[in-house]
Amino acid sequence: MTEKKSKLNLLMPHTYVLLFFLIVIATIGTYVVPAGLYDRITDPHTGRMVVDPTTYHIVKSTPVDPFAMFISVYKGLVQAADIIFFIMISYACFYLVLVSGALNAAMGALLRATKGRDAFVMPLFMYLFATAATFFGMFEEAFGFIPIFVGLAVAMGYDALVGMSVVAMGCGLGFAAAFMNPFTVGLAQKISELPLFSGLGFRIVSWFVFVTMGVIWMMRYAAKVRKDPSKSLMKGIDVGALALDHNELVDSKFTGRNKAVLLVLFIGMCFLVWGVLTRGWYFDELCGLLLVTGIACGLANGYGPSRIAQIFIDAWKDIIFGACVVGISRGVLVVMQQGQIIDTVIYALAALLSGLPKWVAAEGMLFVQTLINFFIPSGSGQAATTIPIMSPLSDILGIPRQVAVLAYQYGDGFSNILWPTTNLPVMCSLAKVPIEKWWKYFVPFFLLLFAVQMAFIFVAVMINYH
Repeated sequence: MTEKKSKLNLLMPHTYVLLFFLIVIATIGTYVVPAGLYDRITDPHTGRMVVDPTTYHIVKSTPVDPFAMFISVYKGLVQAADIIFFIMISYACFYLVLVSGALNAAMGALLRATKGRDAFVMPLFMYLFATAATFFGMFEEAFGFIPIFVGLAVAMGYDALVGMSVVAMGCGLGFAAAFMNPFTVGLAQKISELPLFSGLGFRIVSWFVFVTMGVIWMMRYAAKVRKDPSKSLMKGIDVGALALDHNELVDSKFTGRNKAVLLVLFIGMCFLVWGVLTRGWYFDELCGLLLVTGIACGLANGYGPSRIAQIFIDAWKDIIFGACVVGISRGVLVVMQQGQIIDTVIYALAALLSGLPKWVAAEGMLFVQTLINFFIPSGSGQAATTIPIMSPLSDILGIPRQVAVLAYQYGDGFSNILWPTTNLPVMCSLAKVPIEKWWKYFVPFFLLLFAVQMAFIFVAVMINYH
């Protein structure tokens, strides 16, 4: 048994080892790939710095030496500090609510109310997360819900992959196929000089198809696990305190204090939606709001200041691994930026598309955007970098700019729950799901998703989608 585990560890390296290996590859790339840059200009419509697609030029090579490669890990952590601390604060807020027992009690009430007909519970929440993602770009904000749904899934006879899917696939698919996401669709359409949220009907159909595919994939697996737990990909993996006992959950009382905690949380989430949609709130304001919400939930449950502080510390111990993954993966981008090879990669990929038939080129755009998301996992960052190149290229190829935006949207979004340089390792850490188990569960579905994405892109070209 020990020998078997050792072989498994050799085959499946630690996430940090995997990410550092990518940093090493990027470092080698700075010696092999020619350094080059596009000029950046201010887009008059958005006020953002964007790429001028006609200005790519070779520059003096700046290879990254081995010592600088190690420094890139630190720089990546520093550059990703806003995301890291947002993850820590948001998780602490939801962790406090989890510790209070209010959510467990609410889940128990839900299971009692749906006894014998609970198959709709997980699909309902996946659609809700997908709806939030499409309207205000909800993604990182939902991370705190992952442990909650893992616990609910285990209590319902499923496993942690099902619970993680509700949030990760709900937000991921809703974000990727969004029809009103201001951070992806809205920004890309502004840069492309398209009417804001134009082409709505096509995107609504796309959203419904992809999210429904996710629900079906999740529930087919969930039904298999419930019928035969030995079929679970998580068999033999301990999820610790996230595992909830079904009988204890059903028997738990939903007290007035529990309701007060959830009411405070609900009010906080309403302010979050309001702030994002009407005031343009981002990490600074959201962190402040989540701190207030978490503390208020603790007070509503009768906790004193010291108890609340200790719970925050316990939460940060739990999430620090996943939060630091974001910073370490950012080291890949730091190396590529220092070596000035990111623009060269983008230029080379765009050049490959220039001589292809327009429908083939459109599919190529999808492939390129999916690949670029490995290197630029920020939706807005990818839009500002690639859309100024892809939009003029689509004009040259006779492809509607709306199709170029759609290819960017799909390429950026769906791979957010595939590539290790995105927030996927964070979500896996929260769910206590080894990343290789997620890949075994999700990669076959991603290939199916990619085929359907290609079908939508093909249809969009054929109908001259504007």
